[in-house]
Amino acid sequence: MAVTRATKYKVPFSLWHFLLAPTALVFVIPLVWMILTSFMPDTDINRFPPRFWPSTFSVGGYSGLWTDSHIVLWFRNTLIVSTAGVLGHLALCSLAGYGFARLKFYGRNMGFFLMVGTIMVPTQLLMIPTFILFSKFGAINTMAAPIIPWLTSAFGVFMMRQFFLSLPRDLEDAGRLDGCSQFGVFWHIILPLAKPALATLAIFTLLGTWNDLIWPLISISDEKLYTLQLGLANFQGTRRTQWQLLMAGNVVATLPLLVAFLAAQKQFVATMTFSGMKG
Repeated sequence: MAVTRATKYKVPFSLWHFLLAPTALVFVIPLVWMILTSFMPDTDINRFPPRFWPSTFSVGGYSGLWTDSHIVLWFRNTLIVSTAGVLGHLALCSLAGYGFARLKFYGRNMGFFLMVGTIMVPTQLLMIPTFILFSKFGAINTMAAPIIPWLTSAFGVFMMRQFFLSLPRDLEDAGRLDGCSQFGVFWHIILPLAKPALATLAIFTLLGTWNDLIWPLISISDEKLYTLQLGLANFQGTRRTQWQLLMAGNVVATLPLLVAFLAAQKQFVATMTFSGMKG
């Protein structure tokens, strides 16, 4: 059998890798530099021009992080806020998205477009009204302050609705023929198929809650209630910045996000290509 020219010169990877690999490298370099800087002594950090590779590896930033700060407390608070935000988004956004996608009620389309329109409102414009509202309910400087705004979002409802619209109605009709109620169809048939969309929504929500700084900075003043980002901001000052502690803290804060993204990567990609029926 003759070997064709296309088969003879076939490369083991896509030609897009020649473009994607340098692009990925550009995004990886700051992360690697952050990790290396967390192990640098102060002499290397304050040197000009800056060093990429430390002359000697020092763990002073990590030891100082555990002894001179409340990193464990900040991590616990952030974990509570992020867990509540992710669970709230998964529950409320999936229910609302399914309602807008499948249930027929008066004003459904108008209500959906009004809700989606709130995405265009800058978050900064909502800070003062939200602060006044929370202060009237006595929620300022409590754990409820960073949790409540992240329980649901218009973007989450929009994403779940669009995913539910892509699922064929035949699946729901089959469930009703088997005697399922409306909620039973949602719980036993639709929700298991929505795992890719739920994983993607969880990742987006985790990124938002974990890295949120502006709203906790406004609503929290008790150091015992600080989140990770708010606590790390204390290492920065107008006259002196504790770079070792700051970089070590950023590494500690970034690792859980990397692990979560790697764990949900396949589901994240599958959201764009998922189909409700196969074969």
